[in-house]
Amino acid sequence: ICSMLSPFISLFCLLAEPDVTIVSGLRDVAVSEGDDVTFRCQVSHENARDVEWKLQDVALQNNEMNEISVEKGKIHTLTLRKVTEQDIGTVTFRVGPHTSTA
Repeated sequence: ICSMLSPFISLFCLLAEPDVTIVSGLRDVAVSEGDDVTFRCQVSHENARDVEWKLQDVALQNNEMNEISVEKGKIHTLTLRKVTEQDIGTVTFRVGPHTSTA
């Protein structure tokens, strides 16, 4: 929505971002203790904001044990390094109001 006001020139624009949805959700994975495991979730638009990964309802950060990245702008990946029994649980990917779990 854009409008111009007179006699002073003023321009006001409100641009809505597209609603990003999940195109391809997470899949359950079996993994052995000590191995790495990777989860992938594809979204509808590149450069999605408001994205979050969780393990057992705890938000994950990118660090030496959790590698969080984006491939080709739309494929969000989480790699859990050297998983242990404490890593057993539900992995959740969220973008805006949309979630996928495995």
